[in-house]
Amino acid sequence: METALTELGALSVSLLDAADAENERAILEPGVGETPLWNDIILLALFEHGTHEGLLLHALDAYDGGIDWSTASFRTVEDQDWERAWLDQFRPMRFGARTWIVPWHSEAPAEAEGGVIIRLDPGLAFGSGTHATTALCLDWLDGLDLRGKDVLDFGCGSGILALAALKLGAASAVGVDNDPQALTASHDNAERNGIGDRLQVYLPADEPVRRYPVVVANILATALVALVDTLAARTEAAGVIALSGILQSQADDVLAAYEPYFEGLTVTAREDWVRIDGRRRA
Repeated sequence: METALTELGALSVSLLDAADAENERAILEPGVGETPLWNDIILLALFEHGTHEGLLLHALDAYDGGIDWSTASFRTVEDQDWERAWLDQFRPMRFGARTWIVPWHSEAPAEAEGGVIIRLDPGLAFGSGTHATTALCLDWLDGLDLRGKDVLDFGCGSGILALAALKLGAASAVGVDNDPQALTASHDNAERNGIGDRLQVYLPADEPVRRYPVVVANILATALVALVDTLAARTEAAGVIALSGILQSQADDVLAAYEPYFEGLTVTAREDWVRIDGRRRA
């Protein structure tokens, strides 16, 4: 159906879980070994102003007459500076006792004085601090004594966690991501924050094999389970690790995978998500 809409001139097509739209529990990420499907979807398509609604529905009905197109609705979206509107949604945010994420277009609030400020705008690489999983990891980093330590940010995205670690006193940070665009974003964000000389970024295949006293991985539960041997090997004896990107329903699977390597594993929840953190067994 996405192909048909694109061929008919759609500028963008999005699929939403209808259950999520009705505030029921959404499938944000499948459980380990699961491949669930949405029962009902909401299809959103954006067309140029002036597209004939009747002709569009007639063409869609000819493409798939099994769909009840009488439920379709149309609304006009007023044009605006979308990039500016997107950025204007973001305001300074505090994590833990001292860490602040402040967009470049905003002034740091008075209460941020004496704290740690990371300047960051939302971009193409995931991670601006607004998602619960990122917030959980920032809270954890804020509570550590990172002075003089080296930090591994596995699945670095925008580099927000590596940047926070460096601003909180880490001697150096390494960011690893399988998306070259994420590595570019991490490097650029570090340069703009004046800490580019202390951050190195790598694709997984190029990452130097070494051990760190602090490891953080904010990815997906399925990936965390698959990477347990790698992340355990990257954490030095008595070093600490934080794992996130985990739905509450997936916490037991991740705990089971990491308990042989880590002790004192603690689960901290925010919204539907959790962070699991602990210490590498000696």
